[in-house]
Amino acid sequence: MYDTKPWLEHYDHGVPAEIELPNLSLVDLFRDAVQDAGDATCTIYEHETLTYLQVDDLSDRIARFLIDVGLQKGDRVGILLPNSPAFVVSYYGILKAGGVVMALNPAYKPAEIEIQAIEAGIRVLILGETFYPIVKPLPFAKTLKTIVVGTALGSTLSESAIAWNELMKTFASDNPIPVIVSPNDPAVFQYSGGTTGAPKCAIGLHRNLVANVYQFNHWLLNTEPDKETILVAIPVYHVYGMVLGLNLAIKMRARMVLIPDPKQIEVLLEAIHTHKPTFFPGVPSLYATLNRYPAVLAGRYDLSSIKACISGSATLPIKVKQEFEALTKGHLVEGYGLSEAPTATHCNPILGENREGSIGLPLPNVACKVVDLETGENEVEIGEIGELIIKGPQVMAGYHQRPDETTLTLRNGWLFTGDVVRMDHDGYFYMVDRKKDVVKVGGFQVWPNEVEAVIIRHPKVREVAVAGLIDEDGNEAVKAWVVLETGEESSAEEIQRFCDQYLTRYKIPRYIEFRAGLPRTIVGKVLRRVLSSEV
Repeated sequence: MYDTKPWLEHYDHGVPAEIELPNLSLVDLFRDAVQDAGDATCTIYEHETLTYLQVDDLSDRIARFLIDVGLQKGDRVGILLPNSPAFVVSYYGILKAGGVVMALNPAYKPAEIEIQAIEAGIRVLILGETFYPIVKPLPFAKTLKTIVVGTALGSTLSESAIAWNELMKTFASDNPIPVIVSPNDPAVFQYSGGTTGAPKCAIGLHRNLVANVYQFNHWLLNTEPDKETILVAIPVYHVYGMVLGLNLAIKMRARMVLIPDPKQIEVLLEAIHTHKPTFFPGVPSLYATLNRYPAVLAGRYDLSSIKACISGSATLPIKVKQEFEALTKGHLVEGYGLSEAPTATHCNPILGENREGSIGLPLPNVACKVVDLETGENEVEIGEIGELIIKGPQVMAGYHQRPDETTLTLRNGWLFTGDVVRMDHDGYFYMVDRKKDVVKVGGFQVWPNEVEAVIIRHPKVREVAVAGLIDEDGNEAVKAWVVLETGEESSAEEIQRFCDQYLTRYKIPRYIEFRAGLPRTIVGKVLRRVLSSEV
């Protein structure tokens, strides 16, 4: 029944059902941009700008260095940097040398860095000077070929490390890079919560990321080549930022305004005021923060340059969408993706109908089915819930050194996402929840997203998370963690009475805890498991 692809009828006029995808690597994509727009601005960071030609030259120096220290095609190179020109330069330098980018979250604790670095098999690490004293004592650092460090530490580096400025001087040359990079070569290793819970490393090929870039380039009908400025506030050390911030900017020949810490709202707003971004991919919590930020409400900042935004990583509340669109006069639409299909597979039309609560329509070249939760072998009827499975050009090659997990997740060309969804008759998809997050209450299934969607409608509630916990009797119960709007007061009984208007009794949270904030991942997802572990 899904073979008819009802969603195609609801594409924006001008978006094709199928895109002819080029046989390109990310290196080819970048070099094409340099050839077409070499003198144009590529990156903007604070008061520093680099042109496409400058990024090309600097990334060539990184590539020559990596080849000089013995990097082989397919070797992993770690980047431990926030959004910055150094990240962009390192990213393309690694790819030019035939390496695989393994980007690490700068907020990681030393133990987290070491676990992922060892499992991924990192051979070289590029990091900022503030991270060097943290990484240097770790046992895995002794196994690296070398470490590239920001310049502030200078002479304090060990023999196995090199300062960034020294590297740039030593490997300046006109010699071309001798490595040929194929679209079928691995480009990135991205750690994911996985479709079955445990963190694992998804392998994204060059062609996977290029395909997703082309899909969104066609989807964003209100953008034009050579004329866009992208506000890159989402982390480029996650595939969401890599694709919709970094690589999409390269395809558009756009300017990238790099924001290292989006929590610094005044810095973010000053960047918007100064550089007038037109496209702003982000997460719901960031849009919500801007909606209620006092300086924005007072009219001190003009956000009207922003004409297109894609929200991912968490459900986009309708009130956040409406308020942000009123501020910007642009379009904020919800999409859906996962690291196993870097980075997205669905999105609401940028100009056409957005349906409340929907993650949108499958992108061009993407096939979808909703299958039964028990066996995954039978398609469910339209409107019924089941697991979302996907086939498309952006689907990963598999998990690094996890053959059993790969076999479980990739079956006959289909990616089993672990996400429970439903599809309406017009082909709009709706997220129900993660398959692994279902709460069993007295034999009945409760989906946390459904409960969250009700509680967030309460006028006093700013944020909410819902998960299951085992109570003192050994039974599973529903608990909600609630963040109230500033200055508001409430009680568990008030929230429960509100839920009673919309939910059957067993879905109403038995326990409610009020908090000042919720723990989130680097891309805005609420960490339910952290909340549950605190009980």
